[in-house]
Amino acid sequence: MQPIAVKAKVETDGNSVRATTTTIGKGNQELRDVPQSVTVVTKRLMDDRKQDTLKQALQDAAGISFLAAEGGEEDIRLRGFSLAATGDIFVDGIRDPAFYDRDNFNNDRIELLRGSASMLFGRGSTGGVVNQVNKLPALINLNEVTATLGSAGYFRVTTDFNLKTGDNAALRLNTMLTRADNNGNKVDEIGIAPTLSWGIGTADEFLAGLYHLDNNNGINYGLPWLQGGLIPIDPKNYYGAASDYNAGGATYGTLSHTHRFGDGGQLKSTVRQGSFVRDQRASAIRFCVRTVNATTGVVTNPDCVTTAPTQANVNGATTLTRGTNNKVQDMDTTYAQSDYSGKFQWFGGRHDVLSGVDLAKETFHNYNMVLPAGVTLNKNVPRTTIGTPNDGTSVNEGLRVKTLNREFDAKALGVYAQDLVQVAPDWKVLGGLRWDYFSGRYHSPALTAANGTVTPEVFRSRNDSLWSKRVGVLYQPTEQSSFHFSYGTSFNTSGDTYQYDNQTENTGPESSGNLELGAKIDSFGGRMSTRIALFRSTKFNERNRDPDSAATQNLLSGKRHSAGIELDLAGRITPAWEVFGSYAWTPVARIDVGAPGSVAGVGEGAGTRSSLTPRHSGTIWSTYQVSSQWRLGGGLNARSSQTPNRNPVGIAAPKFVTADVLAEYSLEGLAFRLNINNVSNKLYADSLYTGHYVAGAPRTVQLTMTAKF
Repeated sequence: MQPIAVKAKVETDGNSVRATTTTIGKGNQELRDVPQSVTVVTKRLMDDRKQDTLKQALQDAAGISFLAAEGGEEDIRLRGFSLAATGDIFVDGIRDPAFYDRDNFNNDRIELLRGSASMLFGRGSTGGVVNQVNKLPALINLNEVTATLGSAGYFRVTTDFNLKTGDNAALRLNTMLTRADNNGNKVDEIGIAPTLSWGIGTADEFLAGLYHLDNNNGINYGLPWLQGGLIPIDPKNYYGAASDYNAGGATYGTLSHTHRFGDGGQLKSTVRQGSFVRDQRASAIRFCVRTVNATTGVVTNPDCVTTAPTQANVNGATTLTRGTNNKVQDMDTTYAQSDYSGKFQWFGGRHDVLSGVDLAKETFHNYNMVLPAGVTLNKNVPRTTIGTPNDGTSVNEGLRVKTLNREFDAKALGVYAQDLVQVAPDWKVLGGLRWDYFSGRYHSPALTAANGTVTPEVFRSRNDSLWSKRVGVLYQPTEQSSFHFSYGTSFNTSGDTYQYDNQTENTGPESSGNLELGAKIDSFGGRMSTRIALFRSTKFNERNRDPDSAATQNLLSGKRHSAGIELDLAGRITPAWEVFGSYAWTPVARIDVGAPGSVAGVGEGAGTRSSLTPRHSGTIWSTYQVSSQWRLGGGLNARSSQTPNRNPVGIAAPKFVTADVLAEYSLEGLAFRLNINNVSNKLYADSLYTGHYVAGAPRTVQLTMTAKF
């Protein structure tokens, strides 16, 4: 018979919405061997849904919500607990603790480990951990150039060049340029990430990489809450000053060496040096309401109304006021870690051993932006209104003078070991233990206010050491099924925000634990993977202020917990029909013990529901290969009502559902994609804070061309 040539692309984590492996456990593991919930957002899914930033990609992980915070931070909530930008975001398993707008141009995937994970990662990780996996050189010659044009003046070009430079060496270069007017909230980014690797696949493999991202973006600080709902506006409206901006970025270099032993084990050692900067000039938007001095009766803003607007009378003429919310910071980091993984036959059973040591040094500086004597900057002349967004009001931010406000030096050491033991043909038992030492040194210089008041210089410090553990059981009766039950702990130190005061310097770490019962099932001939988990996450000793003003430390007296069900599915129902879905139901999110002096059932008093914890959240995305050239897709994103932090009375973000669609036309080496996201131009609150919210992105239309050669 004549041979038949079949042209097909091998399905991998890179060209599928389904991942089968993960590196979030400090080694390359099968997802079925991780006794904890992991959601992986692959490059294919990010490309299909046009998710250019980390925050956009995390919309694919149910149970995620976002704190609007004080601008710029990617402060994430999961299962009702914080995944702080300073402690729970990683790049290739190494802490990425800074405060910049993270872009996906160099990401191969995003991995989300749900639940407590200090045994692997040390301090932080109460709600979980986000790991950004960088693209790596491969022993092929393959290049990709992608260009996008879209709504609001959006223009983006990314390149991905992979060059084989030797028998076991390769160079990969990723670059990005993004520009957009964005209805006044501009985007201006540039990034480059070269990575050279040699000894690929040999006993000794080396890697040297550099990452640089420069942001000069606008900043949407948010809009004030309106009792009974959101301000009824077009979602694209922007009310910040034209001079507001969020500049900064990240630069880090990485050196790593992987030694592969003859018995299949490997030792990977990595050193990373990073430098991060941030210069934020923002405007907190509030309703313009008249302020009267209670003692003198003097009215400071007579042009404002006497009472705040309501849903009944808010309109285009409602006046707003812009605050001054500046944040200027820089940070230098050095990380070194070495991780060993190996498989052994000991005492009649198979052992998958993972162990390692990591060290960290972080130096943080925070600055005040002070106006010289006699200089005034006013963003409220003239007043803006709801009906006049992006009105062009501007001030000269360059007149402010930078002065050091505080600095913080942190040093950390962690040592851990974990063993996954095959105790019977279908059963595995996991045990892991970690010891951490954290040392923080805080300094604030003496400061003299404009009225001559002197704040004295302050030095504060504390040291902490403690243990974290992880245990679990895996039952794997077939290659297509895996069931697990696990428990893990985590902790947060008082210095997790890079500062101490007279109470936090004497307060020990918070602690938490996560119980999980779950399963991973493959179906449709192994093309589809489904993950389901029941969880209960508890913070046992939450930091609270002592109402006694003379107290010298916080009270570790608070307690809260959440419980629910999570479901992920990813893969193909048929070779042409691909599906990704993620859903979380969190019926329980309760503050068990509130702060001293709090009122039960009010705010963050005992019995209230934890803020930023929607009962229902999820996304579904599906594409179908209609023909060899055409692929169509679409999806929904949904989140039920939730409250901002501190649970202000009468304030809640309404539930919402948005829809996205995709049409793709492909030729050999060339593809055109049309994405329309938030098709109905839905107004919804995406990020929440006590006094304001940031609306989700409006309808966006983007046309992307990708060339591979």
